[in-house]
Amino acid sequence: MKGCIACGHPQTAEAGQWAFSQGGNAFDAAIAAFWAACVAEPALASPGGGGFLLAASPDWDARLYDFFVHTPQRKRQIPEQSFFPIQGNFGKVTQTFHIGAGAVATPGAVRGIFAVQRDMANLPMKVLVQPALDLARNGVVVNAHQAYVFQIIQPIFQATSSVRALFRSPQSENDVLQRGDRFHNPELADFLEVLAREGERLFYEGEVADLVAAACESGFVQKSDLLGYRCVERNPLEWSYHHKTLLSNPVPSSGGSLVRFGLQLLQQAYEKATLNLGFLAEVFAATESRRNLIAQRPEGLDALEVQRYYDAVCLRARAYRGTTQISAADQEGNLASLTVSNGEGCGFLVPKCGFMLNNMLGEEDLNPGGWHRWPVDQRMTSMMAPSMLIEKDRQIVLGSGGSNRIRTALVQVLAHLLFDATDLKTAVQAPRIHVEAGKLDAEPDFKPRDLQALLAKWPNHHVWDDHNLFFGGVHAVERCGRKLSGIGDPRRGGSCLVG
Repeated sequence: MKGCIACGHPQTAEAGQWAFSQGGNAFDAAIAAFWAACVAEPALASPGGGGFLLAASPDWDARLYDFFVHTPQRKRQIPEQSFFPIQGNFGKVTQTFHIGAGAVATPGAVRGIFAVQRDMANLPMKVLVQPALDLARNGVVVNAHQAYVFQIIQPIFQATSSVRALFRSPQSENDVLQRGDRFHNPELADFLEVLAREGERLFYEGEVADLVAAACESGFVQKSDLLGYRCVERNPLEWSYHHKTLLSNPVPSSGGSLVRFGLQLLQQAYEKATLNLGFLAEVFAATESRRNLIAQRPEGLDALEVQRYYDAVCLRARAYRGTTQISAADQEGNLASLTVSNGEGCGFLVPKCGFMLNNMLGEEDLNPGGWHRWPVDQRMTSMMAPSMLIEKDRQIVLGSGGSNRIRTALVQVLAHLLFDATDLKTAVQAPRIHVEAGKLDAEPDFKPRDLQALLAKWPNHHVWDDHNLFFGGVHAVERCGRKLSGIGDPRRGGSCLVG
């Protein structure tokens, strides 16, 4: 079957393209790409993490598979060494993450990927893991983007002896993997091979469940958490604009709702000719300040509420988790938008399995109430927003990595597509801004006059030297009739293949 896939690494894309060549559809391609990403993008994708897959097909209504991480069933006092901070270094910007057994939430990736394969794939799992097995055993060359990611969160990949041994650069005993190094992970290959043969019960009920529970003994996750984990199917969030329908991630996750809210405000500005860079920054500030309210309203805000926020933004404007995305489409009209995350990883390996568990309980933006205040036994909320833009003869599949920058990255790309009528490549490559906690971050290549006017209104700002993974990575594919195309966002080492 002919298809197109865009994602965060050339080897990940090649795995998806290979699945198409074996007779797979868009869902097969997304699954094969995910397993390959666990090898080629180990800081971003892992069997120990979670995610969401938005699925659409001409034959049935769109559905959202929620297999994000779940809070444990118990809370207890844990030792300090089971939950501790590290600094992620983006250069001139740093971000604090917490790792250790106390940062691990119940993983859902394996359950979700098997559910998607059962429901919609053409190929058996034993076939879909094959590219990942080959990569893990033969090795994958670390590219510039992955080397940069390793450097940002280097303390995590040196936190324990087993992690240090796996991710150590052959060029230097004291450094993590560097560009040009060949990374092998034979234990992960062995695990995936057995998992594909025995099924998801191995991970949630069997030997691997015991290994995960033992590894988390000083934290919160127990075997009962794994036994009780379920993938949940949901109806996607929908928002329509001029014969175009946006599909995205619904509540309890907040990403889709925040994207919709931002676009509603930008729609008002576009129709009233007040849309500019300053207004965009204020929209992001308003979205951040109201994220909890918006996330609790599955139906969205009504027209009067949107108008009220629009007016407030106008007044202000005048006054002045490691994550990766896989987007796939095929000629038959099947569409898959898969966003997955392992946080940054917890800092230790599951014995004999070659992967790290997540550190979602140590992600600040997922724990706004403070550390260890999460409600027990609940699906965690997320900024991840796998999305689709649907028209009669045109469908776009997109999503982004980037933690709390996901919503701003997606809103900007979607705004270009909806309001500026730009092509997909231009929309993804256009410069971006991000507003958070009263600080503006901006990429450099806006029109100088517009950028200077914006900076004058935001004294707490940072202009980056170039496009950067800080601003997300929107990997997207497009289907017009039976013609397929796409783009991998260069900010996150993106790659796109048609095959």
